[in-house]
Amino acid sequence: MGRRRKTLHDYAAEFSELSVRREPAGPGRAGAVETLLCTPCQLPLRVRRDRILEHLSSGRHCRNRRLLRQLGLRAPGLRSAGPDSSLNLSLPLPLDVPCLLSHPSFLITSGSGTGYSMVPSPPSYQKLLVPHHPIPATHRDDPTPSTSHPSPLATFHTRTAPLGQSGPAPDASNSPAPPSSHGGSSAGLVLFGAGLVSTALLQSLLEEAGCCLLYVLEDQLEEVERGFGTQVPAGTRVLRQQDASVALSDPRVSGAIICCPPDKAPEMVRDALRAGKGVFCEGLPSLDRQTAEACFDEADRCGRPLVCGFYKRFDPALQFLYKKVRDSRALGRIQRIWTSSSLYPAASLSLLKASGGIFYNAAVHDIDIISLLLGESVPDTIFSLGHAFCADMGCLRDVDTVTICMKFPSGAIVTLDIRQHCTRSCDQRLEVHGSQGMLRVDNQNPLGITEHGTSVSICPQTQAERYRDAYRELFRHFLRTLKGQEPPVVTKEQFLWTIQVAAAAEQSWRNGSAVDLHSSAAGVKAELV
Repeated sequence: MGRRRKTLHDYAAEFSELSVRREPAGPGRAGAVETLLCTPCQLPLRVRRDRILEHLSSGRHCRNRRLLRQLGLRAPGLRSAGPDSSLNLSLPLPLDVPCLLSHPSFLITSGSGTGYSMVPSPPSYQKLLVPHHPIPATHRDDPTPSTSHPSPLATFHTRTAPLGQSGPAPDASNSPAPPSSHGGSSAGLVLFGAGLVSTALLQSLLEEAGCCLLYVLEDQLEEVERGFGTQVPAGTRVLRQQDASVALSDPRVSGAIICCPPDKAPEMVRDALRAGKGVFCEGLPSLDRQTAEACFDEADRCGRPLVCGFYKRFDPALQFLYKKVRDSRALGRIQRIWTSSSLYPAASLSLLKASGGIFYNAAVHDIDIISLLLGESVPDTIFSLGHAFCADMGCLRDVDTVTICMKFPSGAIVTLDIRQHCTRSCDQRLEVHGSQGMLRVDNQNPLGITEHGTSVSICPQTQAERYRDAYRELFRHFLRTLKGQEPPVVTKEQFLWTIQVAAAAEQSWRNGSAVDLHSSAAGVKAELV
């Protein structure tokens, strides 16, 4: 039996920014004519996947989407249109000249031995991964059911369930409602530390309709200008850190975003929690085990969420991998996992110094993912080798390239290859080998072209672009925790185990020997140095 040919509605369901326009066939003709339409650009598209992908990655499409957000327009066509839906939307937006933009796209291949076969792209999961307490419909912001119909290829435009959480994923009706002002149903937020906030998180903060940034607390004005450009969002006040009480006492503020070094973050976390605000800590709340544990305990006492920024849990490709490895058991018994994480552009020395170094700025995120994929918190043995190819890194008593090898109680062997810099584009790959095959997440660009040995990168991709969807879903998860719709995905125990493994990896590198986590007292960074 041949494969069914995809219809206009299939493409509209797959890509959330496409819709189907239905118009009368014309005088003297029965029926109606349907056209596949890009809603932000108001352009009809040919029903060909390559043309659709080319348009969605074009500069013209990106600029028109940005204009829609700036003008506060929410086009109904951004949701997939049903067979009987009609669209009559006129947007007086100037169309820009097209240019190719990098857009995160993923390829997952499977196979055993040397043979590989294609696996469908990551779907939108409706099953979460830990106990979840649903919110009654009467407590939701908008009881209207979503009209979107996600297909298995729609994850990059729809909400996905974060790794480590169970229960049905909140649909569009539960997403934060667009604010009409700083009040109402939108979440008022305060940002601590504009200098260290990541580009992807800042983009999600400024673009998300269900929140508004009321305060930015930063002592260095140039850091605010570097993060926000020449224009801070309207209605946002910039204060010094010493004036934090002004922001935390504002009843409009319901959440605080902490983007500060781990040595300064604990005090801000506790102050925000005691003021009755939920907290999103993009970095680590602390590198000290007892201090980090005290932050989580304070969140429990205050009854407010503390969300940790383990963003890779929310990556659509890794979520798909988790479902195959853990839920479907598609690979049988896991035997080996390998990851490659190279950052582009290179992280600044000031950021690395403030965040605790390569083991706490980069390795912790891969360690967190490995623990989830294996279902094991701590390895039996860990061994690290590293080198500072950049002379300045050596002055910081840190490395810019490290390989971490771990063996877990199940027998699985894990290798993490991490570099703090990459020359042309970020490199984010992962392989999982099992007794019944292998799954691999590869680097891909929006045209589906894989490059090897080319002198110029075809489609360079930064770390922020690669994990743009992950950061957006992580930030939306934080907004849902503020409303009590779901608990934080990362638990206290998971966080403490993760930083303990990172500390053991650093200890192994410094001592030049393997660390046995079951017989040694490997602590966290503050206890090792």
